[in-house]
Amino acid sequence: MLLRSPCSTPIPLSTYTSQPSRRRLNVTSMAKQADDQLSTAGVAAIAGWLIATPVIGWSLYTLKTTGCGLPPGPGGSIGALEGVSYLVVVGIVGWSLYTKSKTGSGLPNGPFGLLGAVEGLSYLSLVAILVVFGLQFYQQGSIPGPVPVPGDQCFG
Repeated sequence: MLLRSPCSTPIPLSTYTSQPSRRRLNVTSMAKQADDQLSTAGVAAIAGWLIATPVIGWSLYTLKTTGCGLPPGPGGSIGALEGVSYLVVVGIVGWSLYTKSKTGSGLPNGPFGLLGAVEGLSYLSLVAILVVFGLQFYQQGSIPGPVPVPGDQCFG
C-alpha cells in the first residue's frame, strides 16, 4: 500500500543549481596512537620480561633436572630474582587478560611490536611453567616451596 501526501509548499527549481557548493571539510581523528607512544607500564613490562625470561628458563631447567628450584644465592638474591621473574610473567598475562576483558583486544603492539611480542611470549612462558610444574608434581608428588625450610630436600 502506497500513501501519498500532498506537499504543502512546492519546492522551486531555482534552489537546485548545477554548480556544487565548495565547502572545505575538516576531518580530525580522535583515536589515540597507542602503537607509537608506550606507557611507563609498557616499558617496564618489556624490560622486566627481558630479564625474567632467561631466569625462568634457567629455573625450569633446574627444576626439571634436579627436582629443585634455583639456589638461594648470596643473601637469597637468586631465589628472589626467580620469584620476581615468575611474578612478572603472571603480571603481564594478568594485565593482558584484564585489557582483553575491557577492550576486546590484547595489549597494544607498541613500537616495533615489542609489547605485543612480550604478551604472546608471556603466554608461552606460562604454558611452559604449567607443563614443567605439572610434570614435577606428577613425578615427585609436589613442587618445591618458595622458601627453603629445614629438613627440605632442596636447600633445607
